Amino acid sequence: MTPDAPDRSYSTRLRTAVVLTGSGTAAAYHAGVLRALHEAGLKIDLVAGRGAGAIGAFFAAVDGGAKLWDADGIWRSRSAARFYGWRPALRVAGWTLVAAGVIFAVPLALLVLAVAVGTIGLLLTLVGLQGPGSLLRSSFSAWVDALFAPTALPTVIPRLVLFALLVGVAALAGSVLTASLRARAKRRTQHGTMWRLVGSPLSAATIAERSLAELWNLIRGAAPIAAPPPSELGRKYVELLSDNLGQPGFRELLVTVHDMDARRDLVFAMLGSAQRQRFFGRPAPAEAGGRGLETFDLAGLGRDHALDALLGALAIPVATEPHLASFSPEGGWRGETHRVCDRPGALARLLEEVALAGAEQVILVSASAPPGRAHELKAGRGDLRGRAGEQLGGFEAAGLGDVLQQFDGRFAGFFVIRPGHNPVGPLDFGGVYDERSDRTLPLAELTDRGYGDAYRQFIEPVVGAGGEGIEAVQPNNGGTGRNIQL
Repeated sequence: MTPDAPDRSYSTRLRTAVVLTGSGTAAAYHAGVLRALHEAGLKIDLVAGRGAGAIGAFFAAVDGGAKLWDADGIWRSRSAARFYGWRPALRVAGWTLVAAGVIFAVPLALLVLAVAVGTIGLLLTLVGLQGPGSLLRSSFSAWVDALFAPTALPTVIPRLVLFALLVGVAALAGSVLTASLRARAKRRTQHGTMWRLVGSPLSAATIAERSLAELWNLIRGAAPIAAPPPSELGRKYVELLSDNLGQPGFRELLVTVHDMDARRDLVFAMLGSAQRQRFFGRPAPAEAGGRGLETFDLAGLGRDHALDALLGALAIPVATEPHLASFSPEGGWRGETHRVCDRPGALARLLEEVALAGAEQVILVSASAPPGRAHELKAGRGDLRGRAGEQLGGFEAAGLGDVLQQFDGRFAGFFVIRPGHNPVGPLDFGGVYDERSDRTLPLAELTDRGYGDAYRQFIEPVVGAGGEGIEAVQPNNGGTGRNIQL
């Protein structure tokens, strides 16, 4: 690629894919971008996602993006602050430990208060107010003697502390028992007691439940409000998408997750007839066991695994438990149950599959800010969620830079939409303090930022300009979102 290479412009005649990549809060940024693309009436043939980008892909495929960005949508609701929260057992154990500490500190606080009152009484006596000083000291001394009597605090405090600790232990024991029964129902785990006790600290249950509930509200029609089991919900979703594929607002779908047991990336796709045979029939090296082990046709045998793709994509490695996906006995995995989760470095694989699905131009959406430069250091995060989010976000940003260079020249048009600055880490669902602007940045503002970036970086300069005069930039250009010359 040379600086004087001719510009490649956006064209409505080309098969277009929107690729959503990122973990956790990145989905809020995706929602804002999808809203802008929807308002602009952009022609989209395929939506693809990995990680939290699977949420946007699932909703955008069935013309349900409003469920993401509306005032009561997923990313503007108050419930979003609880996404990827601590596991319930760990929360209970933590609060009981705090309660035990507070109870244990009560006698010490009373002793400190006694010393303070005694000192005040002494000072009153020294200044000549012997009556009030003596009364204050005597009354407080009598009160302290009553509290520290053998039948009072010395007996009650240890019992309360022990009760609080027992509640915490019971919560952890209940979590271990529940996890054991759930795991045994699908597949066994060797020597897993300690891991179930102190293992994955976060839970993806809240974000998964909210996503499934909104999907059901989107497709249920006149059906009851209560959502059906995930397997039935997945089948209804696939039926809706399959019956309406090609209609306005409905797009082809592609999602990737990682199979921890097979050490493979799995690809779940719903494609039109023009691309389906070429995509799923592509041969793979013999030693890989065939492409049939990695690709699932949601319009065929893989129709029961649509929500396995979504739930697996929401499982963050190590931070949350992987999703257990039970495959069909008729498929290549012969009814096995595998652990699936997201793989932060899977963007390259996702783009490879998008290319195989016939995409000619790609709009890549990422919440990762451009690479850092000198004199841009900031204080490191000291909390566990913040530190883990920093590492996860850093890995994804570096992976994005690699992908932009790797796919240079692979598509007729390659457009990147990403924020110039994003202090919100992948796990900062309650918002975060931004050192640059000296204020707290809420999650809803990240959605607004995605909306604005889509207009500034793509819709106005690229779509609105008809592709003329678009400045050529290098693949790792710092996230201006302009057309990358291929």
